[in-house]
Amino acid sequence: MLSEVRRMFLKAHPEVVEEWKWMGVPTWSHQGVVAVANAFKDKVRVTFAHGAELADPMGFFNAGLNASTKRAIDLFEGDTIDPAAFGALVREAVDYNTTGPAKPVLLSGGNPQIAKGDGDAPVQAYIAAMPGWKSEVGRRLDDLIERTVPEVCKAVRWNSPFYGVEGQGWFLNCHVFTRHVKVTFFQGASLDPRPPLSGKDPDSRWVNIRQGEFDEARLETWVRQAAAIPGWHGFDTL
Repeated sequence: MLSEVRRMFLKAHPEVVEEWKWMGVPTWSHQGVVAVANAFKDKVRVTFAHGAELADPMGFFNAGLNASTKRAIDLFEGDTIDPAAFGALVREAVDYNTTGPAKPVLLSGGNPQIAKGDGDAPVQAYIAAMPGWKSEVGRRLDDLIERTVPEVCKAVRWNSPFYGVEGQGWFLNCHVFTRHVKVTFFQGASLDPRPPLSGKDPDSRWVNIRQGEFDEARLETWVRQAAAIPGWHGFDTL
């Protein structure tokens, strides 16, 4: 099985480089790792380094589907794989390494334009596209929320990440502006202490995070409280 996988890799693209790495792992590279293979007792696993970013019309990927970047194909005894379709997947992976992902458009204030979607992937795409120091703010906020609210649900709507709890609704979103990242708590008026800024909505309040101003302890207090009370059911009912 591994021999057949190797043959398909080498045939798929003339510039793919085959190497042994990491104490004997078959690796195929072109401007970065394209994929690796491992032989296990009952299968051969082929892992594409950026599989999560690749179209997979044939449905090859059947393992590691929850990983943020990688995707894998587990091949068992007797399995067959279409060489032409597999070759197309390899060439797509090579193209990804060559050109990289398309960079999102930055809207007014530098806010990333990200297509609406549910789950972690669109939120991570938003965070990666946040310009400069703001991406670190987005990453730290996302990590804090995941630690504090393990059952958190995520989505992107209107070019903003939303965080919620099933059965409770959405409790927070964030948005990039020129000089700060705005973090809005939809029931912020019920938090103690209240976030400092407010507008026409009597329930929501927010905080503007500027460069070097990430107050993790205060944000964790607000996140913990906000996730424990009924939130906002605007675009979807959680």
